[in-house]
Amino acid sequence: MRLATIVTSRGLRLHVAGATGYVDVADGTGNPEFADVRQVLAAGSAALAAIAPLTSREGQAVDPADFGPAVPEPCRVLCLGVNYSEHAIEGGRDVPTWPEAFVRGAGSAIGPYADLVKPALSSRFDYEGEVGIVIGAGGRYIRAADAMSAIAGFVVLNDASAREWQRAATQWTAGKNFEGSMPIGPEIVTPDEVNIGDVQLTTTLNGQVMQSARTSQMIVDIPSAIEFFSSFTRLRPGDVIATGTPGGVGFARKPPVWLEPGDVIEVTVEGVGTIRNRVIAEEADLTGWRWRPADRAPAGF
Repeated sequence: MRLATIVTSRGLRLHVAGATGYVDVADGTGNPEFADVRQVLAAGSAALAAIAPLTSREGQAVDPADFGPAVPEPCRVLCLGVNYSEHAIEGGRDVPTWPEAFVRGAGSAIGPYADLVKPALSSRFDYEGEVGIVIGAGGRYIRAADAMSAIAGFVVLNDASAREWQRAATQWTAGKNFEGSMPIGPEIVTPDEVNIGDVQLTTTLNGQVMQSARTSQMIVDIPSAIEFFSSFTRLRPGDVIATGTPGGVGFARKPPVWLEPGDVIEVTVEGVGTIRNRVIAEEADLTGWRWRPADRAPAGF
């Protein structure tokens, strides 16, 4: 099953991929609460069973511009950093033996084909193609062996990062939470549709391949990520876990490659989908703004 949140004249509404196009889930099931993906995820397997017959119906074609974030305004995006050995090495780090974790907020999520706004306060805006996990049943102390039962599906995301903000201090929060810096989508693909343990992840910038890896190369695999995060927090329906990016990011290149207005950045996860975003400049008058960390960041960032 493939679930997408679509911008309509009635607001953001959950749809499911049908035999053709997309079918409005609330209209198709007769349950108005199912217009919101979070309500469906909270309702669990009974909701998915009610939606399943809609996949054989004829739906409506949807323009890419009308896809909203697959999970609009997620309460939490729990993120793994440095989760591929190649990415650790290119950044001058030892391969980690303990997960590097941080959190994104709701305001950073945008649609899979929306414009990606380069922050006015960043000259070192970077891409990070990743697989995202959308939590369904969730829970606490979930063993890796049971992890798939906690998952609603998978998405593609770009953990776009303002590197000088990320590196100006010991914590990464600021550099990872600029408004509208995480495209996510295009669909939530349920686990029965894809063997996520070994699929190809590719990031291209203006048509050039920048990142290429398989999910089997993750240091902390997807079941282990569920186990790790559920060790200290209860995973709830609609939470998203970003599983980390492989090598090939912009800051590690010589010379560094930063996202600039006019660029098109694309992330593809085999069996899940592709997100594609045009980079535009933020329009803001920041004359005299004192919070500018560029002169504090290491040269490579």
